Amino acid sequence: MIYYFPLQTLALTGLEVFAVAFFSPVLLIIGPFWRLANNKYVLALLRLTTVGSLASYQAPNAPIRLLILSAGVSSSLLVQTVTWWSGNSLQRFIRIWGFILGKIMLLVLRIWYTSLNPVWSSPAANTVILTLGCIAAVERIYSGGDKRKQEANNTGNGVRETVSQPNWLLSGIAFGSLMFLTVWIFGEVSLISRWAVSGHPHRGPDPNPYGGTVLLGLAHGLMLSFWSWSSVANFAWFLIGMASAAGLLYLQTWSAAVAGNILAVFTMCVWPQLAGHFVSCLHPAKAMSAAMFAYVLELFFCVWCTAYKFVPGGIYARESSHLLLGFIMLCIGLDFLTGSKKDLSSIFEVKSNQKPLFKRSKNYIKLLLWLFVGVGLLGLGLRYKAYEKKLGQGVPKRDFSGMIWPFRFAYDNEGWSNLEGSANLLNQTGADFITILESDASKPFIGNNDPTMWLGERLGFYTDFGPSTRDHTWGIMALSRYPIVKSTHHLLPSPEGEIAPAISMTVNFTGKLVDFVVAHFGNEEEDLDRKLQAIAVSKLLKTSSKQIVFLGYITSAPGSRDYTELIKNGNVQDIDHTDRDRWCSYIMYRGVIRLGYARISHAGLSDSEVQMAKFRIPDDLDNYVDNDRIVTDPSQVPEDIHFNPRFGSYKDGHNYELIHHFHMSTPKYFKQTN
Repeated sequence: MIYYFPLQTLALTGLEVFAVAFFSPVLLIIGPFWRLANNKYVLALLRLTTVGSLASYQAPNAPIRLLILSAGVSSSLLVQTVTWWSGNSLQRFIRIWGFILGKIMLLVLRIWYTSLNPVWSSPAANTVILTLGCIAAVERIYSGGDKRKQEANNTGNGVRETVSQPNWLLSGIAFGSLMFLTVWIFGEVSLISRWAVSGHPHRGPDPNPYGGTVLLGLAHGLMLSFWSWSSVANFAWFLIGMASAAGLLYLQTWSAAVAGNILAVFTMCVWPQLAGHFVSCLHPAKAMSAAMFAYVLELFFCVWCTAYKFVPGGIYARESSHLLLGFIMLCIGLDFLTGSKKDLSSIFEVKSNQKPLFKRSKNYIKLLLWLFVGVGLLGLGLRYKAYEKKLGQGVPKRDFSGMIWPFRFAYDNEGWSNLEGSANLLNQTGADFITILESDASKPFIGNNDPTMWLGERLGFYTDFGPSTRDHTWGIMALSRYPIVKSTHHLLPSPEGEIAPAISMTVNFTGKLVDFVVAHFGNEEEDLDRKLQAIAVSKLLKTSSKQIVFLGYITSAPGSRDYTELIKNGNVQDIDHTDRDRWCSYIMYRGVIRLGYARISHAGLSDSEVQMAKFRIPDDLDNYVDNDRIVTDPSQVPEDIHFNPRFGSYKDGHNYELIHHFHMSTPKYFKQTN
């Protein structure tokens, strides 16, 4: 939520200070605050505040939503600190496992919601989850779980039942790093596929159904955590974990995905052990504060790795995910290798009369774990079957339409998810080939969503994710109604600014092959970058087949240096060279016949308009005539090439109404002079 605001301004806004909500456990270092938080009435209030913050989804605007969420985050961490360090061993054991299983359950829910967090996916889902949360909170308040005994006021009493008492700083940093690793790479089962993705046809594993292997890997890791390991085995296992992390970063496609799955097993295998070390610390507030400090620091560093151009000191963190992942694995390894080698239940001193309860609890935990996994695999299977049925529905035809749209990671101008609105808009345009810019939301600070997969499954389109998430671009995706024969991902020269992505690809329009090049250039301020990027893309255009369409965001005016580079050296034509009121999005072509050109207002769904064009594939590539006359009266051209009248009719100038409407002197149609 914090990232939404700099997303709009391309600079820090000051609202990043709300990240201080993560540091609320610092207050508990002060004795009176610790005793206050242990009061059953205060704890009840904190629980209700935590659950109530979910209602922020229905707040009237983004700043209020951020404020409410901040209160919820700070309250939840206070509750977590108090409850994890209070009660007997069995209660604490169950709370920790409940937290871990909660993460698995969230992954399963996201499978059923096609990568979206259901809490933030729709008002209906939000209301249901908010209601269930309130019921659970009230049950906790009245069940006796919050009847704090006198010893709860002592920060050490809960810890005295544990076998060991680790260093709070090391355990805190390790636990915070483990939490961030889990969110960063395993916050959604599609993420591993997006780290390993490449071009067609050897693009690596698709997130559906192969996200199921990630879910299975995480579950098997938790099962391994019930074993007791020797020091030698622990060290060997850590080396395997380090190697798998490196493999995920540096290997390609299936090899990277296998490494990611091994890392999934390792990550969840160490979760119970590191959590046990964490709650064994003598200083709860200090340990939790250290964990949150590490978590927030790593989260901000992750932002800096990609957004380096817009943040202070960003040049030092540019594309440095390898340093971040290495630091995280080192912190986890230090605690994993130096702490107790026992499983979570053994970390607590188990009285003889409690051992049967622990054994029974473990059985229930395993049962719930595999129940969640089964539900998740069922969701993937049903989605996959439905998606396969939708594919390949494009009818044979000579005419096709292409579209370009930047949509800001699936968030509208008010900070809410715009996926439903986007799907409706894309469907109404009737476009056969779509490129969407700023599409990589597979990052923890954007939401760990997968708009490419979501839109592909909703619309029944073939997809190309574009350059990998680990390439530190903002993303560029392609959606095609017709099969993608081959594609190559490109990172354009970007010596000074943000990494510019591009895709060159071939689409099979029922037997007729047409090439596409889609690209997102750097910002206006980076003159050298744009110059080099224009040269690189012009080479792609020149070396492509005779029939090609370019859809690009080049941040230059018509007739500018970069525009001219593409036209002359790329050997392409502008869809409408008379349209001088453009700056970012452009459509160019070669070897096809232009039929129409339209610009559609964004209506607040994004900050940028939609541009689309219609083309015809000539029967004889060596003997055809392009349309050279512009008309704005649709009655002068066949009805089958008209744009959807749902967007109104021809309109001069900008459309400022909050409806999608043709504007900027479009739509235009093209016909031959004679």
